[in-house]
Amino acid sequence: MQETLTTTWQEKVKAYAALSEEMGKLHPEILELAYQENWFKLFVPEIYGGPNKKLPEILRLEEELAEADGSLGWTITLCAGAGWFAGFLNPELAEEIFADREVCFAGSGAVGGVAIKTQTGYLLNGKWSYASGALHATIFTANCTLKNENGDDILDENGEPEIKSFIVKKEEVNILPGWSYFGLIATGSHAFEVCDLYVDENRTFKINQHIEVADSGFDYPFLQLAETTLTVNSLGMTNHFIKLVEQSFYSRSGLGRYNEEQILFFNNELNRCKEEVLNLRAKFYHTFDESWNQLMENGEINEDKLIEVSSISRKLAHTCWKSAATLFPYCGLEAAKKESEINRVWRDIHTASQHALLTFEV
Repeated sequence: MQETLTTTWQEKVKAYAALSEEMGKLHPEILELAYQENWFKLFVPEIYGGPNKKLPEILRLEEELAEADGSLGWTITLCAGAGWFAGFLNPELAEEIFADREVCFAGSGAVGGVAIKTQTGYLLNGKWSYASGALHATIFTANCTLKNENGDDILDENGEPEIKSFIVKKEEVNILPGWSYFGLIATGSHAFEVCDLYVDENRTFKINQHIEVADSGFDYPFLQLAETTLTVNSLGMTNHFIKLVEQSFYSRSGLGRYNEEQILFFNNELNRCKEEVLNLRAKFYHTFDESWNQLMENGEINEDKLIEVSSISRKLAHTCWKSAATLFPYCGLEAAKKESEINRVWRDIHTASQHALLTFEV
Protein backbone atom coordinates (compact mmCIF):
# COMPACT_ATOMS: atom_id res chain seq x y z
CA MET A 1 0.00 0.00 0.00
CA GLN A 2 2.77 2.41 0.92
CA GLU A 3 4.51 1.79 -2.42
CA THR A 4 1.29 2.69 -4.26
CA LEU A 5 0.92 5.92 -2.31
CA THR A 6 4.56 6.85 -2.90
CA THR A 7 4.26 6.22 -6.63
CA THR A 8 1.09 8.31 -6.76
CA TRP A 9 2.59 11.46 -5.31
CA GLN A 10 5.75 11.08 -7.36
CA GLU A 11 3.72 10.71 -10.55
CA LYS A 12 1.71 13.80 -9.69
CA VAL A 13 4.85 15.82 -9.04
CA LYS A 14 6.34 14.64 -12.34
CA ALA A 15 3.20 15.67 -14.19
CA TYR A 16 3.36 19.25 -12.88
CA ALA A 17 7.11 19.91 -12.58
CA ALA A 18 7.48 21.57 -15.99
CA LEU A 19 4.31 23.63 -15.43
CA SER A 20 5.66 24.81 -12.08
CA GLU A 21 8.83 25.98 -13.81
CA GLU A 22 6.79 27.88 -16.42
CA MET A 23 4.85 29.60 -13.63
CA GLY A 24 7.95 30.40 -11.59
CA LYS A 25 6.36 28.88 -8.49
CA LEU A 26 4.92 25.57 -7.36
CA HIS A 27 1.76 24.69 -9.25
CA PRO A 28 -1.46 24.91 -7.15
CA GLU A 29 -1.92 21.14 -7.47
CA ILE A 30 1.53 20.57 -5.97
CA LEU A 31 0.91 23.09 -3.22
CA GLU A 32 -2.32 21.31 -2.35
CA LEU A 33 -0.41 18.03 -2.23
CA ALA A 34 2.12 19.63 0.13
CA TYR A 35 -0.67 20.85 2.41
CA GLN A 36 -2.36 17.44 2.41
CA GLU A 37 0.90 15.67 3.25
CA ASN A 38 1.87 18.29 5.88
CA TRP A 39 5.23 18.76 4.15
CA PHE A 40 5.58 22.42 5.13
CA LYS A 41 5.17 21.36 8.78
CA LEU A 42 7.75 18.55 8.76
CA PHE A 43 9.71 20.08 11.65
CA VAL A 44 6.73 21.47 13.53
CA PRO A 45 6.06 19.84 16.94
CA GLU A 46 2.95 17.68 17.20
CA ILE A 47 1.47 20.09 19.72
CA TYR A 48 1.21 22.69 16.94
CA GLY A 49 -0.19 20.30 14.34
CA GLY A 50 3.07 18.88 13.01
CA PRO A 51 3.34 15.27 11.78
CA ASN A 52 5.69 14.22 14.62
CA LYS A 53 8.52 13.35 12.24
CA LYS A 54 12.15 13.44 13.35
CA LEU A 55 15.22 14.51 11.42
CA PRO A 56 16.34 10.99 10.33
CA GLU A 57 13.00 10.40 8.61
CA ILE A 58 12.79 13.96 7.28
CA LEU A 59 16.18 13.74 5.55
CA ARG A 60 15.17 10.62 3.66
CA LEU A 61 11.84 12.17 2.65
CA GLU A 62 13.56 15.33 1.42
CA GLU A 63 15.83 13.19 -0.73
CA GLU A 64 12.74 11.59 -2.30
CA LEU A 65 11.09 14.99 -2.85
CA ALA A 66 14.19 16.40 -4.54
CA GLU A 67 14.44 13.32 -6.74
CA ALA A 68 10.84 13.83 -7.85
CA ASP A 69 11.44 17.54 -8.58
CA GLY A 70 14.35 19.72 -7.51
CA SER A 71 12.24 22.85 -7.01
CA LEU A 72 9.75 20.96 -4.85
CA GLY A 73 12.45 19.38 -2.72
CA TRP A 74 14.31 22.65 -2.30
CA THR A 75 11.18 24.64 -1.43
CA ILE A 76 9.96 22.10 1.11
CA THR A 77 13.44 21.83 2.62
CA LEU A 78 13.92 25.58 3.03
CA CYS A 79 10.35 26.38 4.06
CA ALA A 80 9.87 23.39 6.37
CA GLY A 81 13.36 23.96 7.73
CA ALA A 82 12.37 27.48 8.73
CA GLY A 83 9.30 25.93 10.38
CA TRP A 84 11.80 24.25 12.74
CA PHE A 85 11.92 27.65 14.45
CA ALA A 86 8.58 26.66 15.98
CA GLY A 87 10.49 25.18 18.89
CA PHE A 88 11.87 28.59 19.80
CA LEU A 89 8.81 30.79 19.29
CA ASN A 90 6.53 32.31 21.88
CA PRO A 91 3.96 29.51 22.41
CA GLU A 92 0.90 31.74 21.94
CA LEU A 93 2.32 33.15 18.72
CA ALA A 94 3.23 29.66 17.51
CA GLU A 95 -0.31 28.38 18.13
CA GLU A 96 -1.70 31.26 16.10
CA ILE A 97 0.74 30.78 13.21
CA PHE A 98 0.45 27.01 12.89
CA ALA A 99 -3.33 26.96 13.10
CA ASP A 100 -3.21 27.91 9.42
CA ARG A 101 -3.45 24.77 7.25
CA GLU A 102 -1.39 26.50 4.57
CA VAL A 103 1.29 27.88 6.85
CA CYS A 104 4.62 28.22 5.09
CA PHE A 105 7.78 29.93 6.33
CA ALA A 106 10.19 31.74 4.01
CA GLY A 107 13.20 33.81 4.91
CA SER A 108 16.90 34.40 4.72
CA GLY A 109 19.83 33.47 6.90
CA ALA A 110 21.50 36.79 6.14
CA VAL A 111 21.39 39.76 8.48
CA GLY A 112 19.62 42.17 6.17
CA GLY A 113 17.88 44.59 8.50
CA VAL A 114 17.97 46.82 11.53
CA ALA A 115 15.58 46.59 14.48
CA ILE A 116 15.27 49.64 16.73
CA LYS A 117 14.28 48.68 20.27
CA THR A 118 11.33 50.63 21.61
CA GLN A 119 9.60 50.44 24.97
CA THR A 120 7.13 47.78 23.79
CA GLY A 121 8.74 46.15 20.77
CA TYR A 122 10.86 46.84 17.69
CA LEU A 123 10.79 48.99 14.57
CA LEU A 124 12.09 47.01 11.57
CA ASN A 125 13.62 48.10 8.28
CA GLY A 126 15.53 45.92 5.86
CA LYS A 127 15.80 43.81 2.72
CA TRP A 128 16.53 40.09 2.48
CA SER A 129 17.33 38.00 -0.60
CA TYR A 130 16.68 34.41 -1.69
CA ALA A 131 13.50 33.62 0.25
CA SER A 132 12.49 30.29 -1.27
CA GLY A 133 8.72 29.91 -1.45
CA ALA A 134 8.17 33.66 -1.10
CA LEU A 135 5.17 33.71 -3.44
CA HIS A 136 3.09 31.39 -1.25
CA ALA A 137 4.67 31.98 2.17
CA THR A 138 2.45 33.04 5.04
CA ILE A 139 5.33 33.90 7.40
CA PHE A 140 8.76 35.42 6.78
CA THR A 141 11.73 35.24 9.10
CA ALA A 142 14.20 38.11 9.11
CA ASN A 143 17.50 38.59 10.93
CA CYS A 144 18.24 42.08 12.20
CA THR A 145 20.95 43.93 14.07
CA LEU A 146 19.54 45.55 17.20
CA LYS A 147 19.92 49.25 17.91
CA ASN A 148 18.55 51.57 20.58
CA GLU A 149 16.47 54.63 19.80
CA ASN A 150 19.63 56.72 19.59
CA GLY A 151 20.90 54.53 16.76
CA ASP A 152 23.63 52.85 18.81
CA ASP A 153 24.24 49.10 18.59
CA ILE A 154 22.83 46.99 21.39
CA LEU A 155 25.60 44.62 22.43
CA ASP A 156 25.30 40.98 23.43
CA GLU A 157 27.04 39.22 26.32
CA ASN A 158 30.26 39.06 24.27
CA GLY A 159 30.30 42.75 23.50
CA GLU A 160 29.27 42.20 19.86
CA PRO A 161 26.29 43.81 18.10
CA GLU A 162 23.27 41.71 19.03
CA ILE A 163 21.32 39.95 16.29
CA LYS A 164 17.80 38.61 16.63
CA SER A 165 15.39 36.86 14.31
CA PHE A 166 11.90 38.24 13.76
CA ILE A 167 8.57 36.84 12.63
CA VAL A 168 6.91 38.92 9.91
CA LYS A 169 3.51 38.21 8.33
CA LYS A 170 2.99 38.07 4.56
CA GLU A 171 0.83 41.21 4.51
CA GLU A 172 3.67 43.12 6.19
CA VAL A 173 6.32 42.50 3.51
CA ASN A 174 6.92 43.69 -0.02
CA ILE A 175 8.05 40.94 -2.41
CA LEU A 176 10.85 42.11 -4.68
CA PRO A 177 10.88 39.94 -7.84
CA GLY A 178 14.42 38.99 -8.71
CA TRP A 179 14.78 35.22 -8.92
CA SER A 180 16.11 35.23 -12.49
CA TYR A 181 18.49 32.28 -12.18
CA PHE A 182 18.56 29.35 -14.59
CA GLY A 183 17.60 26.62 -12.15
CA LEU A 184 15.27 25.89 -9.24
CA ILE A 185 12.97 28.34 -11.00
CA ALA A 186 9.77 27.10 -9.36
CA THR A 187 11.15 27.84 -5.89
CA GLY A 188 10.31 31.51 -6.52
CA SER A 189 13.21 32.50 -4.26
CA HIS A 190 12.56 36.23 -4.45
CA ALA A 191 13.75 38.98 -2.14
CA PHE A 192 11.51 40.79 0.35
CA GLU A 193 11.65 43.99 2.35
CA VAL A 194 9.94 45.65 5.31
CA CYS A 195 9.71 49.38 5.83
CA ASP A 196 9.06 51.00 9.23
CA LEU A 197 7.29 47.92 10.52
CA TYR A 198 6.49 47.80 14.23
CA VAL A 199 6.37 44.34 15.84
CA ASP A 200 5.71 43.26 19.41
CA GLU A 201 8.41 41.78 21.63
CA ASN A 202 6.91 38.29 21.25
CA ARG A 203 7.84 38.24 17.55
CA THR A 204 11.54 37.74 18.29
CA PHE A 205 13.42 34.48 18.78
CA LYS A 206 16.88 32.95 18.91
CA ILE A 207 17.56 29.42 17.71
CA ASN A 208 19.23 26.83 19.96
CA GLN A 209 18.30 28.97 22.95
CA HIS A 210 15.25 28.90 25.20
CA ILE A 211 13.55 25.87 23.68
CA GLU A 212 9.84 26.49 24.22
CA VAL A 213 8.59 23.01 23.31
CA ALA A 214 9.73 19.82 25.02
CA ASP A 215 10.22 17.81 21.83
CA SER A 216 13.25 15.72 20.98
CA GLY A 217 15.57 17.01 18.32
CA PHE A 218 15.27 20.75 18.66
CA ASP A 219 18.74 20.86 20.15
CA TYR A 220 20.32 19.26 17.06
CA PRO A 221 22.88 21.91 15.99
CA PHE A 222 21.48 24.18 13.30
CA LEU A 223 24.65 24.20 11.18
CA GLN A 224 24.63 20.44 10.69
CA LEU A 225 20.85 20.41 10.28
CA ALA A 226 21.22 22.90 7.42
CA GLU A 227 24.17 21.08 5.85
CA THR A 228 22.47 17.69 5.89
CA THR A 229 19.12 18.91 4.56
CA LEU A 230 20.79 20.81 1.70
CA THR A 231 22.97 17.80 0.88
CA VAL A 232 20.06 15.41 0.50
CA ASN A 233 18.57 17.80 -2.03
CA SER A 234 21.65 17.56 -4.22
CA LEU A 235 21.57 13.81 -3.69
CA GLY A 236 17.93 13.47 -4.75
CA MET A 237 18.42 15.61 -7.85
CA THR A 238 21.50 13.60 -8.80
CA ASN A 239 19.62 10.31 -8.36
CA HIS A 240 17.07 11.65 -10.85
CA PHE A 241 19.75 12.89 -13.25
CA ILE A 242 21.65 9.60 -13.32
CA LYS A 243 18.47 7.72 -14.25
CA LEU A 244 17.76 10.21 -17.04
CA VAL A 245 21.33 9.98 -18.33
CA GLU A 246 21.04 6.22 -18.75
CA GLN A 247 17.69 6.55 -20.52
CA SER A 248 19.00 9.35 -22.72
CA PHE A 249 22.14 7.55 -23.84
CA TYR A 250 20.41 4.36 -24.90
CA SER A 251 17.46 6.08 -26.59
CA ARG A 252 19.56 8.32 -28.84
CA SER A 253 19.08 7.81 -32.55
CA GLY A 254 22.81 8.20 -33.16
CA LEU A 255 23.77 5.42 -30.78
CA GLY A 256 24.74 3.20 -33.72
CA ARG A 257 27.75 5.37 -34.46
CA TYR A 258 29.40 4.33 -31.21
CA ASN A 259 31.50 1.20 -31.19
CA GLU A 260 31.48 -1.44 -28.46
CA GLU A 261 34.55 0.04 -26.79
CA GLN A 262 32.90 3.47 -26.54
CA ILE A 263 29.67 2.03 -25.15
CA LEU A 264 31.67 0.04 -22.62
CA PHE A 265 33.50 3.22 -21.62
CA PHE A 266 30.17 5.00 -21.04
CA ASN A 267 28.87 2.09 -18.97
CA ASN A 268 32.01 2.16 -16.85
CA GLU A 269 31.66 5.91 -16.28
CA LEU A 270 27.97 5.55 -15.44
CA ASN A 271 28.55 2.68 -13.01
CA ARG A 272 31.50 4.45 -11.40
CA CYS A 273 29.37 7.54 -10.75
CA LYS A 274 26.46 5.44 -9.48
CA GLU A 275 28.67 3.50 -7.07
CA GLU A 276 30.48 6.56 -5.79
CA VAL A 277 27.22 8.35 -5.05
CA LEU A 278 25.63 5.26 -3.47
CA ASN A 279 28.66 4.51 -1.29
CA LEU A 280 28.88 8.08 -0.03
CA ARG A 281 25.11 8.12 0.51
CA ALA A 282 25.45 5.10 2.80
CA LYS A 283 28.33 6.72 4.71
CA PHE A 284 26.40 9.98 4.97
CA TYR A 285 23.32 8.40 6.53
CA HIS A 286 25.42 6.18 8.78
CA THR A 287 27.36 9.18 10.10
CA PHE A 288 24.26 11.29 10.54
CA ASP A 289 22.38 8.48 12.30
CA GLU A 290 25.29 8.07 14.72
CA SER A 291 25.12 11.78 15.56
CA TRP A 292 21.36 11.59 16.07
CA ASN A 293 21.68 8.56 18.32
CA GLN A 294 24.28 10.36 20.42
CA LEU A 295 21.86 13.24 20.89
CA MET A 296 18.97 10.96 21.81
CA GLU A 297 21.02 8.79 24.19
CA ASN A 298 23.40 11.33 25.74
CA GLY A 299 21.66 14.67 25.27
CA GLU A 300 24.56 15.98 23.21
CA ILE A 301 26.76 15.21 20.21
CA ASN A 302 30.52 15.22 20.59
CA GLU A 303 32.42 17.75 18.53
CA ASP A 304 34.32 15.16 16.50
CA LYS A 305 31.07 13.62 15.32
CA LEU A 306 29.66 17.00 14.31
CA ILE A 307 32.80 17.69 12.29
CA GLU A 308 32.36 14.29 10.66
CA VAL A 309 28.73 15.09 9.75
CA SER A 310 29.79 18.37 8.15
CA SER A 311 32.63 16.71 6.27
CA ILE A 312 30.58 13.86 4.80
CA SER A 313 27.77 16.29 3.87
CA ARG A 314 30.15 18.43 1.86
CA LYS A 315 31.88 15.44 0.29
CA LEU A 316 28.60 13.90 -0.83
CA ALA A 317 27.29 17.19 -2.23
CA HIS A 318 30.48 17.77 -4.21
CA THR A 319 30.46 14.20 -5.51
CA CYS A 320 26.89 14.72 -6.74
CA TRP A 321 27.82 17.85 -8.68
CA LYS A 322 30.94 16.24 -10.13
CA SER A 323 28.99 13.16 -11.21
CA ALA A 324 26.47 15.34 -13.05
CA ALA A 325 29.30 17.18 -14.80
CA THR A 326 30.96 13.89 -15.77
CA LEU A 327 27.82 12.37 -17.28
CA PHE A 328 26.29 15.40 -18.99
CA PRO A 329 28.35 15.12 -22.22
CA TYR A 330 26.88 11.65 -22.89
CA CYS A 331 23.29 12.91 -22.97
CA GLY A 332 23.13 14.40 -26.47
CA LEU A 333 21.72 17.71 -27.61
CA GLU A 334 18.38 17.01 -25.93
CA ALA A 335 20.10 17.65 -22.60
CA ALA A 336 20.89 21.19 -23.74
CA LYS A 337 17.25 21.89 -24.65
CA LYS A 338 15.85 24.05 -21.87
CA GLU A 339 12.35 22.52 -22.11
CA SER A 340 13.61 18.95 -21.55
CA GLU A 341 13.33 17.16 -18.23
CA ILE A 342 17.01 16.26 -18.15
CA ASN A 343 18.02 19.87 -18.77
CA ARG A 344 15.77 21.07 -15.96
CA VAL A 345 17.29 18.58 -13.53
CA TRP A 346 20.82 19.51 -14.62
CA ARG A 347 20.06 23.22 -14.10
CA ASP A 348 18.55 22.53 -10.69
CA ILE A 349 21.62 20.58 -9.57
CA HIS A 350 24.00 23.35 -10.59
CA THR A 351 21.87 26.08 -9.05
CA ALA A 352 21.75 24.18 -5.76
CA SER A 353 25.54 23.85 -5.92
CA GLN A 354 25.86 27.61 -5.45
CA HIS A 355 24.56 27.62 -1.87
CA ALA A 356 27.32 29.19 0.19
CA LEU A 357 27.04 26.65 3.00
CA LEU A 358 28.45 23.83 0.86
CA THR A 359 30.73 25.78 -1.48
CA PHE A 360 33.95 24.24 -0.19
CA GLU A 361 34.52 20.55 0.36
CA VAL A 362 36.88 21.26 3.26
